[in-house]
Amino acid sequence: MTQTFLSLSDYVYFENSSSNPYLIRRIEELNKTANGNVEAKVVCLFRRRDISGNLNTLADSNARDFEEESKQPTVSEQQKHQLKHRELFLSRQFESLPATHIRGKCNVTLLNETDVLAGYLEKEECFFYSLVFDPVQKTLLADQGEIRVGSKYQAEIPDKLAEGETHTRIQEKLETKVWDPDNQLKDPQIDQFLVVARAVGTFARALDCSSSIRQPSLHMSAAAASRDITLFHAMDTLQKNGYDLAKAMSTLVPQGGPVLCRDEMEEWSASEAMLFEEALEKYGKDFNDIRQDFLPWKSLASVVQFYYMWKTTDRYIQQKRLKAAEADSKLKQVYIPTYTKPNPNQIMAPGNKPGMNGAAGFQKGLSCESCHSEYMCSAQWYAWGPPNMQCRLCASCWIYWKKYGGLKTPTQLEGHGPYCLSPFTTSGGRAKLLAKNRQTFILQTTKLTRIARRVCTDILQPRRAARRPYASINANAVKAECMIRLPKATKAPIKNRSIPRPPLATIVKELGENLPTTRELLRDLFIYYFSK
Repeated sequence: MTQTFLSLSDYVYFENSSSNPYLIRRIEELNKTANGNVEAKVVCLFRRRDISGNLNTLADSNARDFEEESKQPTVSEQQKHQLKHRELFLSRQFESLPATHIRGKCNVTLLNETDVLAGYLEKEECFFYSLVFDPVQKTLLADQGEIRVGSKYQAEIPDKLAEGETHTRIQEKLETKVWDPDNQLKDPQIDQFLVVARAVGTFARALDCSSSIRQPSLHMSAAAASRDITLFHAMDTLQKNGYDLAKAMSTLVPQGGPVLCRDEMEEWSASEAMLFEEALEKYGKDFNDIRQDFLPWKSLASVVQFYYMWKTTDRYIQQKRLKAAEADSKLKQVYIPTYTKPNPNQIMAPGNKPGMNGAAGFQKGLSCESCHSEYMCSAQWYAWGPPNMQCRLCASCWIYWKKYGGLKTPTQLEGHGPYCLSPFTTSGGRAKLLAKNRQTFILQTTKLTRIARRVCTDILQPRRAARRPYASINANAVKAECMIRLPKATKAPIKNRSIPRPPLATIVKELGENLPTTRELLRDLFIYYFSK
């Protein structure tokens, strides 16, 4: 990594382990600690290897939909493999990391339909994201900040009417008329009516007990009565009464008392306003999360309206000044020197000959796990994977592994975790290493147990038990029932049917091509065990 200056909102590599790929984070704050060190508050971004297999399947489905909608050009299998290394998942998880662990900058962009996926492979250290990952709920959702570009987001403009052609649309069925500018009233008359409406609103607040508590002074009541909700009600009253001032006046003050119109600013209590400010500090303008986690009894429209009214208050201006003063006291930029310490996984220093590093030296005959180049093709080599596998990566493939979290070419040894090793490998030497650690087991039982399986099938129910391999079976109860039924069972001999079994070589080959999960393997072994 070359020396560089890092600023807020930069995407950077963090190294938390010498053998694992870099973490990709976005810098939100740079804080100086009491001992003089710099810590970065960062937003976490996750790779495909960091999420579960089910979520990877969902990400694949989303990628296919994107390719179909944006009509992406065809790419090779290797390019598809490498594009998965460029895909990230944004999150709302924050963490603090020491700035000394930063190893460089990278570029992360929001994917949109105008992008060509293959173009990301042509750029170094360039990533994209389109989904948001929730580490707590373990869910993937589309990013709400998506740029809606494309034919499906364009407005459909109707054809222009020909000269003399009348429009067939019935306006009353589609729209509601709320104001007629061509009315018989003059502007001074309308202004006078609005003054009367404000006065009625102030008087209505004085009569209302709850309003007198929230607005204790006359000035505050008059200010509340002068907001938009009162003006909208006054103009709506004029429209409904045909712009007749006398009728409109009587509507403002019916027999029960003056009409009181209150907006969200008055409807919300002080505790609800404090909850909103706390939620706004945590989630920003994500009103769905604010309502769901802090104010579930409020509607989404109510939360949005309160936000835009809250922005006009002195409280908002005070908070804005406090944040500006706090931001001025924080670091805006930090200088990161060149990182020159050698990686512990390096097994051959520059200039050394192969095999000169003792026990950690490079064994002749092993090639790079990614590009399959021989040991003489690179000056530096790095140990990769579990020690008993003796996997190696050349310098260029090691840099790719650290930055992109995968190998350049698809391999059996690469999975969602740091390493996903298959016992069926193409290398004979590695197969021997695995065979040493593998233990052979055999399922053996007594004759009475084998008879009990066939006599008490209605109690044991092997097929149902095979679907639940982790559920225990009371074998003693089955044997006891078998002893009761055995004298009768001898009168009806059990028919044995031969089951064709494939040779061991075929089974091993099929397992190598399509490895089953642990649950599926236990189920198959269970069926095989009870069918003997």
